[in-house]
Amino acid sequence: MDFKEILNEEEYSFIKTDPHLGKHVILLGLAGSYSYGTNNENSDIDIRGVALNQKSDLIGLSEYEQYVDDNTDTVIYAFNKMITLLLSCNPNTIELLGLNPEHYLFLNDLGRSLIDNTKLFLSKRAIQSFGGYADAQLRRLQNALARDSYPQAEREQHIFNSVKNTLYSLNSRYNVFENGGLKIYIDDAVNPEFEKEIFVDANLTHYPLRDYKSIWNEMANVVRDYDKIGKRNKKKDDNHLNKHAMHLMRLFMMAIDILEKQEIHTYRIAEHDLLLSIRRGDYQKEDGTFQEEFYEMLSDYEKKLHYAAEHTELPDNPDMDKVQEFVMSVNERVIKDEI
Repeated sequence: MDFKEILNEEEYSFIKTDPHLGKHVILLGLAGSYSYGTNNENSDIDIRGVALNQKSDLIGLSEYEQYVDDNTDTVIYAFNKMITLLLSCNPNTIELLGLNPEHYLFLNDLGRSLIDNTKLFLSKRAIQSFGGYADAQLRRLQNALARDSYPQAEREQHIFNSVKNTLYSLNSRYNVFENGGLKIYIDDAVNPEFEKEIFVDANLTHYPLRDYKSIWNEMANVVRDYDKIGKRNKKKDDNHLNKHAMHLMRLFMMAIDILEKQEIHTYRIAEHDLLLSIRRGDYQKEDGTFQEEFYEMLSDYEKKLHYAAEHTELPDNPDMDKVQEFVMSVNERVIKDEI
């Protein structure tokens, strides 16, 4: 399939006509299962991309972060927003820098320069970002499989661990944890239906309302996702569980590459057959749980990730001076109307 032909279809015309996109687009690529090599007959085509901020965004009053088209599952990030996400080693965006060549639908010289500078964004932050995403997948998998069989206290611990990972991510984006501004912990429940319960101590003063709302929304979403799990539609839910299991393994694989080789390989060539077999349900038993072989494999990847994290040569944080220099060189061309 020539994926580049997709852009000629009418439903993607917004890429050419939207004033924030058009000539400002520097990179478009496949996302999701097609980019990983794990697609099947039911897979949709997702597109992710990067568009330069306009001059008015940089030295004027306009603001722009991303364009989302739900109809085509397309998200195109503004350049400055993309840089922020890349600096945190966000798995959903940093994978865009490691696609197979044929999976880039559009790439100009500035898009190529972004890919060429991939190593600017790689740091030990990947340990927490990929580890956090993997942990969330594992918690979903464990909780969904257990359904109501976990004791309430253990279920609450799963939720607590996922919220802690969310808090770590929030700490990199909001200044909320200085002087113990926000603390979560588990204690004996106040709710008579619970044995244990998650509590929060909050001590915030003169804090931006919108940031406060975002923080609570993200934590509430974690709790809501767990609470939604109830009776299972077996066929539908098994497909989702196998997909979660596949992505769990894939996240470990990508994180290990980043930490050991300082490289991003979104398409998993060596593990292609393994990932597809997990997605097909080859490691799932008749009762919906997973075979011991799956958990042994998962344990091996966890050990490899821990070893890679301890021995990586990546810096603790990106070199912000070099990142700044790169970003300024790109945005200077926008201001000078050189695009």
